[in-house]
Amino acid sequence: MTENRFLQFTAPGIAGLKPYVPGKPVSELERELGITDAVKLASNENPLGPGEKARAVVKGLVGELARYPDGGGYELRGALAKYHGLDPGCITLGNGSNDVLDLIARTFLAPGYEAVFSQHAFAVYPICTQAVGAASKVAPAHDGSRGPCFGHDLPAMLRLVGERTRVVFVANPNNPTGTWLSRDDLQGFIAALPAHVILVIDEAYFDYVEEADYPDASQWLSRYPNLIVTRTFSKAYGLAALRIGYGLSHPGVAELLNRVRQPFNVNALALAAARAALSDQAHIERSVAVNRDGMAQLIEGFSALGLEYIPSAGNFLCVDVGGPAAGVDAALQREGCIVRPIANYGMPNHLRVTVGLAEENQRLLNALSGSLG
Repeated sequence: MTENRFLQFTAPGIAGLKPYVPGKPVSELERELGITDAVKLASNENPLGPGEKARAVVKGLVGELARYPDGGGYELRGALAKYHGLDPGCITLGNGSNDVLDLIARTFLAPGYEAVFSQHAFAVYPICTQAVGAASKVAPAHDGSRGPCFGHDLPAMLRLVGERTRVVFVANPNNPTGTWLSRDDLQGFIAALPAHVILVIDEAYFDYVEEADYPDASQWLSRYPNLIVTRTFSKAYGLAALRIGYGLSHPGVAELLNRVRQPFNVNALALAAARAALSDQAHIERSVAVNRDGMAQLIEGFSALGLEYIPSAGNFLCVDVGGPAAGVDAALQREGCIVRPIANYGMPNHLRVTVGLAEENQRLLNALSGSLG
């Protein structure tokens, strides 16, 4: 492909920007290879899908599709405020939590400013930083000698924070590695940050975490006014297709984010489904139980194949296939299994595998056994 002649007209940072590459849809794989009954374990989706309450609400709103949604999300923000014990003014709604991350970058970052995040962290952090012309400062991840291998090295991140730093992104648990930070480590890190830095704690996988030392950072907002916590309904709540997430912050921070937020950035189906899903904690409990069993199944299977994996607090596992993963990924696709190669995260030997239903997990393990043989 020849160089795009319009690059000369773009804003700073766009020329070198590499767009986010989503997981391959089942329909695309089946069309490419002429196969059927493929399974997707690539995008960390809930294999159970949404709960019955959310399904029922979406079906009931089909007749209202000609109407604009509530641009302020009044009812959902009220439900979230009650759920978190916060004022509705602390809440910013987004088209997925990805949208909230972008709002943060557009509000607090610009040319001349910097964002700090970890090596192997979520790909959206460098994308939204570069898109607004800010600089990225990337701290090396732990090598395993002082902390979990591939995990966030908070002291190393803190050393990169300077006068030009405006945002620090921390994913807890981190995607794609599944590593997590303890309550004490994370609180110590927040306390050490200067007041001019906004700390974003991305808790997209919060609902799946069962580790005893894992913190709920949303409870720290009154103590740290420079803290933003992001959550999503795309994972455990099973609403990925509707794109709905939110940020929790000091009301002054939320007010700034809402200045930048586009009108009607969340659609009516998403607003109603998220509110219904929030009240359906029984579905979350079922989803966590399925994830717990599936995680154990994958760990046992990887161990039986002699493969190393990164311990994960999310709904996915990164497995080291012992060499370049691209060939193994291609072989798995031919067997109708879609997983996520993560060479773009600096991990060329790893595949990220979403925890699926028992039969999906077993199909993946069978295919992986054949691909490695």
